[in-house]
Amino acid sequence: MSRVYNFSAGPSMLPESVLNRAAEEMLDYKGSGQSVMEMSHRSKVYEEIIFSARDLFKEVMNIPDNYKVLFLQGGASTQFAAIPLNFMNGSGKADYVLSGQFSTKAYQEAQKYGDVRAVASSKTDNFSRIPDLDKSQFRPDADYFYICQNNTIFGTRFSGLPDTGDVPLVADVSSCFLSEPMDVSKYGVMYGGAQKNIAPAGLTVVIVREDLLGKARDITPTMLDYKIMADNDSMYNTPPCYPIYICKLVLEWIKTTGGLEAMRERNVNKASILYDYLDRSEMFTNPVLPRDRSIMNVTFVAKTEELNKKFCAEAEKAGFVNIKGHRSVGGMRASIYNAMPVEGVEKLVEFMADFEKANA
Repeated sequence: MSRVYNFSAGPSMLPESVLNRAAEEMLDYKGSGQSVMEMSHRSKVYEEIIFSARDLFKEVMNIPDNYKVLFLQGGASTQFAAIPLNFMNGSGKADYVLSGQFSTKAYQEAQKYGDVRAVASSKTDNFSRIPDLDKSQFRPDADYFYICQNNTIFGTRFSGLPDTGDVPLVADVSSCFLSEPMDVSKYGVMYGGAQKNIAPAGLTVVIVREDLLGKARDITPTMLDYKIMADNDSMYNTPPCYPIYICKLVLEWIKTTGGLEAMRERNVNKASILYDYLDRSEMFTNPVLPRDRSIMNVTFVAKTEELNKKFCAEAEKAGFVNIKGHRSVGGMRASIYNAMPVEGVEKLVEFMADFEKANA
């Protein structure tokens, strides 16, 4: 069976070596006589998996000792409520940057819990850029400052982090997690759904500075209280066991293939190949301000909607699947996460060039 090139924004493709390893261990994990899908999360054999995954996260990302790594459920969208419930309990204020659909949803959810202000927005430009930030608009007494670091739908990213002073920076990093080195010490909290670069859908990873724990509101549901989850090693209840296992295998793959520096080099190279073609194409264009272009999600459109539809249909027949853009923006989107080989991007560009010649 031949594998397709899967450009899905998530759930996305996983490294083939990870899938092969999981297949080998499907029926019998390390001589335990059982699948990881079957074993008790309270067993010694599973404790080795979850704690190894946690320790690998710390090692691969160089996470400081005063941060906790939590393996949670509910997707990144559940954190839209968990963040204000856990942290917006001092001044009751929070500042948000609206750079796309998910930061907007997070902002709307947080408004239920306090004084939430949008300090910048690029909505009028259809989120085709990261909004310009005026530090004088940041409230020094805010409980936190919120960004979505990479915008999956619109193909933008923060090339640098805002200077928030003593106000903790909270970042949704769902679609750029593990794609390049990050200085975790600059964040109060970073979190993301695993289904982009980490594991199958079902796992959410939260990295939180310890001094921010223990401030949740009394009304915070137990399952959304980060301190309770931290105190119970992410096993207050049954965790998403199999995605955590795959997460462990992915982290091992990153470690043995050069770490996050090598990931960044490969990802920048893949993105450059695609953007270079788009910049010289006479049919396809990328709507994003060049300084804000994502290296994970590349959006593009053809000259007409008819050509967009034709391209998506022919691309799928040629083995380039899930290339259609998000329904809210249309066009096309190639999500080129860690597991996408450079050959996949090169072949996509070849296909795009052939399509352009045939439909000129």
